[in-house]
Amino acid sequence: MEKLIECVANFSEGRRAHVVDEIAGAIARQAGISLLGAESDIDHNRSVVTFVGAPGAVSAAALAGIRVAAELIDMTRHRGQHPRIGAADVIPFVPLGNATIAECADLARSLGARVGAELNLPVFLYAEAALQESNRELAAIRRGGYERLRDTIETGQAPQPDYGPRRLGSAGGCAIGARDILIAFNVYLTTSDLAPAQEIARAIRASSGGLPHVQALGFFVKGRAQVSMNLTNYRVTSMYDVVEKIRGEADSFNLEIESSEIIGLIPRDALAGASASQLQIANFRPERLLETHLGNLV
Repeated sequence: MEKLIECVANFSEGRRAHVVDEIAGAIARQAGISLLGAESDIDHNRSVVTFVGAPGAVSAAALAGIRVAAELIDMTRHRGQHPRIGAADVIPFVPLGNATIAECADLARSLGARVGAELNLPVFLYAEAALQESNRELAAIRRGGYERLRDTIETGQAPQPDYGPRRLGSAGGCAIGARDILIAFNVYLTTSDLAPAQEIARAIRASSGGLPHVQALGFFVKGRAQVSMNLTNYRVTSMYDVVEKIRGEADSFNLEIESSEIIGLIPRDALAGASASQLQIANFRPERLLETHLGNLV
């Protein structure tokens, strides 16, 4: 059985559809690639492109997408809600089927070397691909965003790239890593006031003593306060756990959950114990399930 790798690439463009189309097209044109989805958010000014294939094909597709993004996205003009350091902001490799996280880490490191050498971009290896312990957490790399990194990278302050120049040009830097399946999940509150979303995010995220394996921030998106989350281990802290915790925290502000949304794809067992309607997932459809797309690929 051939190894199968998923890449959930995040690009710092969500407002110019033609740019996102060019990036996704460059990825899809690579031999052996299945493009599973591409979606954009105007407020975050960010797009997520999901694709799968054998290791070599996925690496080539990621390089093609990074190349186009670096040519078409100017970070000196980029504005958006979401933390970011570069045009091709985050490129994570995820093992599927009989692939391993170690193989994904090797893939991330080899791609990082190519991006640094061929595209002259600073590359930060993170998560299981990290070579520097200070770069293991993605949040540590992106803290302060492109603007802070542009000012500090040449001074020797952390974070420092593993490959490429120690300076930031208009395309910024690129974080490339290896990780397990992550669920990007947003919950909208029945208010336009950002403060409750920020307080709830602080209450639920692991770094503040909240739920294990939950990263969360509060944003103003689509005219509503949003609790934006990454669930880094949904088997320990489920989507249901998160929704119930937010529901309880929202009640203390006399608020309710208006709706929720998934960004990208989720595995079928992520819904174990709760239905999409119970979780108030407004954008759920069968195509949101990873297994719907994989078929005979795994």
